[in-house]
Amino acid sequence: MGRTFAQKALERASGEKDLAPGQIVDAFPDLYMSHTASWRCIRTLERMGWPDLYDVDRIAMVMDHIAPADNAKTAGYHALCRDFAQRSGVRRFFDVNAGIAHVVLMERGLVKPGEVIIGTDSHSTIYGALGAFGTGVGFSEITATWVTGKLWMKVPESIRVEVDGPLARGTYAKDVMLRLIGDIGADGATYCSVEFHGSYVEAMSVSERMTLCNLAMEMGAKNAFVPPDATTLAYLDEAGADRGSYEVLLPDPDAEYRQVERVDGRSLVAQVAVPHTVDNVVPVTDVAGTKVDQVFIGSCANAKYDDLAIAAGVLAGKTVAPGVRLIVTPASSRIMAKAASDGIVSTLLAAGATITNPGCGACAGVGGAMADGEVTFSTANRNFQGRMGSYDSSIYLGSPATAAATAVRGVISDPKELLT
Repeated sequence: MGRTFAQKALERASGEKDLAPGQIVDAFPDLYMSHTASWRCIRTLERMGWPDLYDVDRIAMVMDHIAPADNAKTAGYHALCRDFAQRSGVRRFFDVNAGIAHVVLMERGLVKPGEVIIGTDSHSTIYGALGAFGTGVGFSEITATWVTGKLWMKVPESIRVEVDGPLARGTYAKDVMLRLIGDIGADGATYCSVEFHGSYVEAMSVSERMTLCNLAMEMGAKNAFVPPDATTLAYLDEAGADRGSYEVLLPDPDAEYRQVERVDGRSLVAQVAVPHTVDNVVPVTDVAGTKVDQVFIGSCANAKYDDLAIAAGVLAGKTVAPGVRLIVTPASSRIMAKAASDGIVSTLLAAGATITNPGCGACAGVGGAMADGEVTFSTANRNFQGRMGSYDSSIYLGSPATAAATAVRGVISDPKELLT
């Protein structure tokens, strides 16, 4: 029987052969990402008596979750991280100006096919958009890997997802994933490797693939994967990744999967996750007309360049509805610079948007907090109760196009009605 991507990736990372789902191995990750709360790892090292680091060049630290610092305590944590990076020789340190960790690492060529990458963020599954095995871990695991270079990992079972297209007008990668999460459930892929295949996936940009892999976490996935192809290699070339520095791993044609799921993108309509869980998904028509107080376009799921361009395309020549706050937080400084150069930022500002500095922003609870009874439509990846302010507020999730249409009308709206 052939092997899945996950089997091959963990064989590479462990040096073991013929791994089967359920086996536990000592894997040596290629990159260890930690975000703003890296201070937890540093404090643990202090208690351990400052042991030697296994490979400082595998450490990447990104100050993204609370950026810039919003109080003296957080500023102290940032200062501790900066000092540690300087003293330890961490070259892959990105400060509060860089943006969201996942996007920053990918656009700078630090995520490559075939690699195993761990990160202190559950949405590290996003790295599968470039053919890597990305997975979220805790700070204790990151600290242990800083010192030992290795981590116990269980070989996951695999789920194959076939997505056929093209998509109908007004639907996007976010809609595909919301529908899939709604069908499978929040625990439908628990500790599974989710592979995305099909005609629609093959035609996707890397940015759209990032949305797929990012949101796979919301159905419990251990990691996600899109087979690298010419689109992937072109992205990596532009990001400065040497083709000789990575190995493309692909599942065998006869690989064994726990299950196969299929999504017919041709019949799909815009989808919305309604409060208070991501798998509570309905067609946009079911909630159209719901009044909103705020719209947030941001997060590692949907604040990339093309996400902002899609939103600007809907908003061009229009204005945000009276009484609605539109907050836009680009995923990285590079994305913001390109969006500014191409006129996208000007379009968003003209429509009445508030543009914030790149980073996690309101998705991580920084800015955009709601009062009791308020409603936000968000492009983020979670709508849990109390995530954006009051426990008595509500969050709806959807695509950047649906978010932009909702901002214009002041009520949840089907974007195809505003697309020209």
